[in-house]
Amino acid sequence: MKKVLIRADSSSSIGHGHIMRCLVLAKQYLNKGYDVSFATLNLKGNLNEKILKNSYDVHILKSNDNEELIKKIKELKIDLLIIDSYDIKYKSQKSIKLKTDVEILCLDDTYEKHYCDILLNHNIGANKKKYKSLVPSFCEIRCGVKYTLLRDEFYKYKNMNLKQKNKTKVFLAIGGTDHSNINIKILKVLSKFKNIEVNLVTTSANSNLDILKQYCKEKDFINLYIDTNNIAKLMKESSFAIVSASVILNEVYFMQLLFIAIKTASNQKNIYKYLKKKKYLVMKKFNKKRLKKLIKKINKRLEK
Repeated sequence: MKKVLIRADSSSSIGHGHIMRCLVLAKQYLNKGYDVSFATLNLKGNLNEKILKNSYDVHILKSNDNEELIKKIKELKIDLLIIDSYDIKYKSQKSIKLKTDVEILCLDDTYEKHYCDILLNHNIGANKKKYKSLVPSFCEIRCGVKYTLLRDEFYKYKNMNLKQKNKTKVFLAIGGTDHSNINIKILKVLSKFKNIEVNLVTTSANSNLDILKQYCKEKDFINLYIDTNNIAKLMKESSFAIVSASVILNEVYFMQLLFIAIKTASNQKNIYKYLKKKKYLVMKKFNKKRLKKLIKKINKRLEK
């Protein structure tokens, strides 16, 4: 049996996107008969328990030191290393390859240089041509929506009609940890609109969760979901979405849900540029007046 090791991290500051998409990738390899495990740091607000609940072994690393990872690859006799980390760059990848001869698959969002056998950018608008000089000639490049990593729930709910008549329901998700701390600001803008209901999705790793809970308390128009497993269902029930220009946008796009995307981190720059070029409703950063204007635009589309 071939062995796969996934090297990725999650935390209150990093977010949960890397691990969530790697869990989808892990299942794909598991279904092919591979033995899959994770190597991760034990950071504050991590998803290591979630990985364990999905029945994968978790190997806790003490640091990002390359030699520690190389030792683990040799110890476990790994055949394929999947890297989803901004901290493990080209030189480290090449060193791992030369010292272990392991096959390497790198996930990338930002068109960085990689030394790998397979390069995966599953974001909408991913451009294969941009990687021509960034990866070795032997590298297989997998780009675009064809390779989008989606949990089974999205295929289950995609063609269902769960929307309520005579009510505008908004799906709101600004990352599992909302490191930009804009959920409440968005909710305040939404509160100005009539006949609106909000499905707000976040996680227990959100460092602003207590403040958010307090704000949502006794506000009938807000449904607060923490660590929910029903994201696809909540999307399908909604009229439109307000999300960060991150991994979750791939899910919204797949569900064919109208959306407003807000760039909340530097690694979302390429997705933001693509959306702007294609004339989607997008914001370079949160702005109260701009968001209000975009919500009005979406409401007009919904009325047609």
